[in-house]
Amino acid sequence: MKLFLSIIMVGFALATLAQSDSIPPSNWKLKAIYGLNGTQSSFVNWNAGGRNNISLLGYIEASANWKEGPHSWKNDLGLALGGIQYIGIGAPKDLQKTDDKIDFSTTYGYEFKEHWYYQIIGTFRTQFLDGFAFPNDSVRTSTFMAPGYATFAIGIDYEPNKHFSAFLSPIATKLTFVNDDTLANQGACGVQEAEYDGFGNILRAGEKFRGEFGAYFKMKYEKELAKNINVKAKLELFSNYLNNPQNIDVNADVLFTFKVNSWFSAGLNWTLIYDDDIDITDRFGNTGPRTQFKSVLGIGLYYTMRNFKE
Repeated sequence: MKLFLSIIMVGFALATLAQSDSIPPSNWKLKAIYGLNGTQSSFVNWNAGGRNNISLLGYIEASANWKEGPHSWKNDLGLALGGIQYIGIGAPKDLQKTDDKIDFSTTYGYEFKEHWYYQIIGTFRTQFLDGFAFPNDSVRTSTFMAPGYATFAIGIDYEPNKHFSAFLSPIATKLTFVNDDTLANQGACGVQEAEYDGFGNILRAGEKFRGEFGAYFKMKYEKELAKNINVKAKLELFSNYLNNPQNIDVNADVLFTFKVNSWFSAGLNWTLIYDDDIDITDRFGNTGPRTQFKSVLGIGLYYTMRNFKE
């Protein structure tokens, strides 16, 4: 939580600096979107049923882009943290997460032809807090850097306008980190699990790192679809040359923002993930790779800071 607050303060300071009229124009374009959504539900003699609850979700979508001649450097940061607290007799005591994300990418590009770039991309993705297999809040399924994902790729990017870009790399590496002894010993997220003797004693601890080599594709789209309706979308695909290349990892994220006025907005966020190395147990008790999907809809405070006009 301290790390989350620190990052928020740094992002707010940078965005405030970008807004300052005393800063002369430069090759940097800085932008930060801050959002805080909340809901509260209470029920009294409600025949249809329900449980009193309060939920909050905060997020930051920030970018810092630099360009001079054929050279460019783009940085994107996405942070989100939210939870729901049930209230009343028999309600779970612990706060349950509704969203938890740290997503950063950095890209250096060299324009060798109009709209075409040689690029080097680095991405990083993990979460802030522990995750649990609710309703059993004693089984931890994830935590900070367990898993953590990093991707490095060299390739060519096509950017016909400021709204769309498509990057393809035949030379990419995906690194998976499971920096937790319990999860590493279980072989979470595709790392090598621990080896035990007949009495359950660990002969060899589980590995905390896994490297993959393959092809990587990334597509980005950001535009105002209509007045006060904006969309920001990202699609990432990775194929491991060395192990089941036909099983492509997918990470897709779409954020719609519906602006009410300068301070209030509604947001709709869809996230889809598929990773053949992540085993998930469904409600029937079957375990294996599954398509993960998350949908978050909220209304609340919304504010944008930038040092340029769109």
